[in-house]
Amino acid sequence: MSNTAIALIGFIASTLALLVLMEALRTYMVLAGKVPANGFVPGNDNLSPFMQRLARAHANCIEGLPVFGGLLLVALVLDKTASTDGLALWFLGARIIQSTIHLISTSALMVSARFTAFAVQMAIGVYWVIALA
Repeated sequence: MSNTAIALIGFIASTLALLVLMEALRTYMVLAGKVPANGFVPGNDNLSPFMQRLARAHANCIEGLPVFGGLLLVALVLDKTASTDGLALWFLGARIIQSTIHLISTSALMVSARFTAFAVQMAIGVYWVIALA
């Protein structure tokens, strides 16, 4: 399996993992009687700061999946993975780092680190657009 395919599957899997974690925690809250089943809002604004960060981390993945996942998919479909393989795992690592930092903290230092991880992804994405064109 190419690094491009690994990165695409990894991106999808990490997005799914965030969703499963969020829904498992929401299910626990409902079963424990802490929140009514119809008491959730999309951004988890009525829940703990962690749950709000979890919702944002998941939303960030969903927002990035069409762009970055799309580029990886184009490379796979066009058999141009030579253009994406070299940075594919770096991209996936930066994506996972960004999501992990998002869950951990919103301090100024951590937000800067999170942005750095996102900037790495953007730079890789721009490179891939040029390489795949």
